[in-house]
Amino acid sequence: MSGVNEIRSTFLDYFKKNGHEVVPSSPLVPRNDPTLMFTNAGMVQFKNVFTGLEQRPYSTASTAQKCVRAGGKHNDLDNVGYTARHHTFFEMLGNFSFGDYFKDRAIELAWNLITKEFGLDAKRLLVTVYHTDDEAFNLWKKIAGLPDDRIIRIATSDNFWAMGDTGPCGPCSEIFYDHGDHIWGGPPGSPEEDGDRFIEIWNLVFMQYEQVTKEERVNLPRPSIDTGMGLERVAAVLQGQHDNYDIDLFRALISASEEATGVKAEGERRASHRVIADHLRSSAFLIADGVLPSNEGRGYVLRRIMRRAMRHAELLGAREPLIYKLLPVLVQQMGRAYPELVRAEALTSETLKLEETRFRKTLERGLSLLSDATSSLGKGDMLDGETAFKLYDTYGFPLDLTQDALRARGVGVDISGFTDAMQRQKGEARSHWAGSGEKATETVWFELREKHGATEFLGYDTESAEGVIQAIVKDGAVVETASAGDKVQIVVNQTPFYGESGGQMGDAGVIATDHAKLDVSDTQKKGEGLFVHSATVSNGTIKSGDAVVLTVDHARRSRLRANHSATHLLHEALREVLGTHVAQKGSLVAPDRLRFDVSHPKPMSAEELKVVEEMANEIILQNSPVVTRLMSVDDAIAEGAMALFGEKYGDEVRVVSMGEGVRGVKAGKPYSVELCGGTHVAATGQIGLVRILSESAVGAGVRRIEALTGESAREYLAEQDDRVKTVAAALKVQPSEVLSRIEALVDERRKLERELSEAKRKLAMGGGQAGSADAVRDVAGVKFLGKAVTGVDPKDLKGLADDGKASLGSGVVTLIGVSDDGKASAVVAVTPDLIDRFSAVDLVRVASAALGGKGGGGRPDMAQAGGPDGSKAEEAIEAVASALAG
Repeated sequence: MSGVNEIRSTFLDYFKKNGHEVVPSSPLVPRNDPTLMFTNAGMVQFKNVFTGLEQRPYSTASTAQKCVRAGGKHNDLDNVGYTARHHTFFEMLGNFSFGDYFKDRAIELAWNLITKEFGLDAKRLLVTVYHTDDEAFNLWKKIAGLPDDRIIRIATSDNFWAMGDTGPCGPCSEIFYDHGDHIWGGPPGSPEEDGDRFIEIWNLVFMQYEQVTKEERVNLPRPSIDTGMGLERVAAVLQGQHDNYDIDLFRALISASEEATGVKAEGERRASHRVIADHLRSSAFLIADGVLPSNEGRGYVLRRIMRRAMRHAELLGAREPLIYKLLPVLVQQMGRAYPELVRAEALTSETLKLEETRFRKTLERGLSLLSDATSSLGKGDMLDGETAFKLYDTYGFPLDLTQDALRARGVGVDISGFTDAMQRQKGEARSHWAGSGEKATETVWFELREKHGATEFLGYDTESAEGVIQAIVKDGAVVETASAGDKVQIVVNQTPFYGESGGQMGDAGVIATDHAKLDVSDTQKKGEGLFVHSATVSNGTIKSGDAVVLTVDHARRSRLRANHSATHLLHEALREVLGTHVAQKGSLVAPDRLRFDVSHPKPMSAEELKVVEEMANEIILQNSPVVTRLMSVDDAIAEGAMALFGEKYGDEVRVVSMGEGVRGVKAGKPYSVELCGGTHVAATGQIGLVRILSESAVGAGVRRIEALTGESAREYLAEQDDRVKTVAAALKVQPSEVLSRIEALVDERRKLERELSEAKRKLAMGGGQAGSADAVRDVAGVKFLGKAVTGVDPKDLKGLADDGKASLGSGVVTLIGVSDDGKASAVVAVTPDLIDRFSAVDLVRVASAALGGKGGGGRPDMAQAGGPDGSKAEEAIEAVASALAG
């Protein structure tokens, strides 16, 4: 039992057998402590349990917690590779009691594990206790049988743990292993304690007090236990090694590095291999937990770690990207214990390769420029800050790399000059930003962005997290506090809320403190990286600097994700059905619906829409994972990824792939591959289904699809089904017979309408009305049929006029149709033998004038006009007759 994986599982199994809940490692990005950059200890995920803010269904727990110390006050980065025990990533084994057992049981469990389960020689173990902790001193004597000289009292804060200036705290007891007198060093508390002979392997924290104020400390009502054992350190002991980098896990990683570079891990080269092995672990685990390289915050620390490893790969002679090639070995070694490594392997590999490819270009260019700029400098000289800043700002060569490259020559860098140059550049940027109009109103966001940096977005991996309020904006101005009823905009250091972009609406939810609550209605991106939460303070008072809990409205976010992923599937289906000319021209991803605009020159047929919908649902039913990778824009597009309308892309982009094609060129390949920074479902099945509601035009060559997904689509279909059942009941048929019954009714109605129209025509031509002229008369030797009719549709007047011409044989027909609203339509028809003498157009204008209208038009043999006064129908007929008479 000496392999790292076996040691880890033995530890967890031991505590499970002793009644502890084995709790999975929490992510490296803390969700419950906004003051931490990374999870750096096993107790971080239990912080709120220890303080009483959170209740869990167990009172004892055990974990193997992944940890990173590479930023902030816990920063071991520069030491990694040059010492035996410094790491950026490490595993902390721990057991915890939340008011259950205390010192006696904690000491008993620890001693039995390391001496019986792990089989360590008790004679090589010693412990420390806080100098006033007589209880712990006596328990070690009683339980472990240690003599007084191997229980060392320590009076410093090294053996007293505190969560902060206030809160839970208590004495510690550390267990040390003696590697032997062949290694220099003395026991803790001695003048030689900084040596490497005695190595701490386990720290037991006895959380028994609460620090109320700086001066006041009281007993906790339920004392607790928090322990931490470094897996790498105990593995070294159990494997008979003094150096952590000689354990099986690191030997596997370093051997892979040696094989890839052809350089042995000996002499000066040893440190480079160690840096690569350590930094590969931290980089892979950070990426798996949602951190991606960037120029700020956690992403910047990750980038520093990655580039430090890549710089050492270059020192080993690697001329092509190397680090990503070692990833499979890490996944093989640690993937079983941490399945997130396996799930994120593709993303991690792409990210490592992309970053190293870009970094090599930066490194090559930067080193060349640096060489030219420092050719005249010697040992003890300083590179001016202006040049160092130019390398950083113009060529992307970081300051720490400049320092690292010059260190071997003994050349320093003028840091104050570098800082001055950076401040001047920020001042110029501010002056350019403060323009007029809308930009001027955004100045507040630019200033906040400059002061606090970009907001860390955690929402790809979580919908709840803690943060710290950095700014409160009310009515366009920064304020220190806000109270119930105030409408404000909140900026925090990190957030799970998605800011509106790329068509996807921003998240809503709740921001809360211990004494206040804010209802968030929207989240927007401002000032190039700030996530701004529009909220109303529903109760209490908030102030800048408050720690807050941010909780996204889960149901709303789920609907947004489903609708966003559905737009990707519809996009690809439209391209398959209509052609590759189809491109997205805009979208709206709302919680209740989606709207998708695409380029296409003509309306889509019902059959085309049906096929598009079927194709999208075909991929949804696959329930295949949605895969996200980080790539360069050029590489992504080369692989067939589509860029979405309205998105701004940097050098690195998120590429979202979903589904597997089942036909044509997509068969067996990722179905939809797009550049996208939005949130998506984890698997296509979470979309549920997609239902297209409509297709319409929104502009020349642009068509709009509107659709529903998931519950909204189901509700819509249920409503449609209810309507069909209601119609079926009204028609007294089965739902399946509704269509044929309606078709029969439509045919029957058309037949009746034809018959009614024919009857109206016959009735209209069958006799006159009271006060009307005779139907047919002779006017100046011309047969004239003049008639006013009611109840006849104006469009049927021409048909009646044709019938009149047929009955006359030779003559002129004038029909005036009077509608229910009193208006009139006039039709004049002239038989072919008379059109040389009379024009129907001229005659109908005479009738129109009599009706109070103007104009009229048609052909010489048939013309139509109208007028507002139907009461003058007879006068219009007589006016035509007079015109015939000359």
